[in-house]
Amino acid sequence: MAKNGRKGRGRKGTVKSRSQVLSSRNKRWTKVSGKTGRFIDQMARKGKAFKGVRMK
Repeated sequence: MAKNGRKGRGRKGTVKSRSQVLSSRNKRWTKVSGKTGRFIDQMARKGKAFKGVRMK
């Protein structure tokens, strides 16, 4: 499982079984569950992607 490392070191590992896609409608990255295919979360800032999550 991915964890946030010590301060200043960044993320340790990647987030498994999740990916993110860019929505063409509102230009925001949306996290997608690998197991169910459902949308999990959407980034608040436009154009900024989630850290440590695979992009599709």
